[in-house]
Amino acid sequence: MQFLGAIDRSAASWCATPVMGVTDQPARKACRALAKRVFVLAQYGGSRYIAPRIRRQKWPAPAITTRSLPAERIEMPPVQLASRMTRPLGTSGIAVSTLGFGGGCIGSDALSDHDAGILLREAVDLGVTLFDTARSYGLSEERIGRHLAPVRDRVVLSTKIGYGVEGVPDWTFECVARGIHEARARLRADVIDIVHLHSCPTDVLARGEVIDALTRAADAGRIRIAAYAGDNDALSWAVESGRFASVQTSVNICDRASLGLTVPDATSRGLGVIAKRTLANACWRHGERPARDDVAIYWDRWRTLAPDGAGPLPADELALRFAAFAPGVSACLVGTSSVEHLRRAIAIVERGPLDADTLGRLQNAWDSLGRAWPGIV
Repeated sequence: MQFLGAIDRSAASWCATPVMGVTDQPARKACRALAKRVFVLAQYGGSRYIAPRIRRQKWPAPAITTRSLPAERIEMPPVQLASRMTRPLGTSGIAVSTLGFGGGCIGSDALSDHDAGILLREAVDLGVTLFDTARSYGLSEERIGRHLAPVRDRVVLSTKIGYGVEGVPDWTFECVARGIHEARARLRADVIDIVHLHSCPTDVLARGEVIDALTRAADAGRIRIAAYAGDNDALSWAVESGRFASVQTSVNICDRASLGLTVPDATSRGLGVIAKRTLANACWRHGERPARDDVAIYWDRWRTLAPDGAGPLPADELALRFAAFAPGVSACLVGTSSVEHLRRAIAIVERGPLDADTLGRLQNAWDSLGRAWPGIV
């Protein structure tokens, strides 16, 4: 119907807008009623996504209100992260969105539960399917499980465990087994798609019991695949062991140790690769060296490499397009508590890989200045 062309007008305008081509008064009345309903959906997601949202919407009714997001929300440019932007997670049989949601930021109680729910639902509606969290991310697992329960069949849940189970030593069979049990409860999932051992040390991996616990959970149908999250020697051991279906590792402009050997080795063995720390903790935002150790290291490296000189792109776009399209990467994670920042990240990924000249300048800087730098766990 032609009234869809005016979707971003106010509700009052809808009441006054003639319904072109409809002369029957009852029909005109019905069209206007439908227009009002569509307007509410437009406030939630933007006019160009009305048809997909009507088809896909499964959220409880209270989640869709004209007050859920700021008024400027519908003025943002449209973004598209559809099936064409999904990739296989190695040979695991799982497909993931190129951009995944990193759940660390929504674990803080500084973010209200209401706003966390809006952010998670918006991520799904924008096409994000991979949601990554961890036992150590505060409220993150519980919030993801509760707010995404209505669309569990459309998302891939990933978490990280191995520690923090009350009354049980870290990095033991029982700790992993109970950690999976508790994560399933918090995520409201009979089966968790991806479960990582979270920065587990090499000597613990070599003992085998924590991996055995993951394998037993997979055999019992409690998880789909066993994975490892970490860097450096422990990551190499995990890849070479043949016991994991996917790995998660740091990949960004100033942290690419894993891209040299480990990621190519992982992809050659059919493992999926999820990139973390893709924005290098946005270290460029700090005018002075940050106090937090990992961010401070990235700050030092960024200033040394001076990637800003590789072209006119903003730092976040340069970083994210580098990580999302790094060879071998199945998906890249971005953590945020802002709907606006999420939409910007998706729009950036939609622009595709960096051009060859920019990649060449970044590679030359890394080869001459950063090749000896280890990965940041």
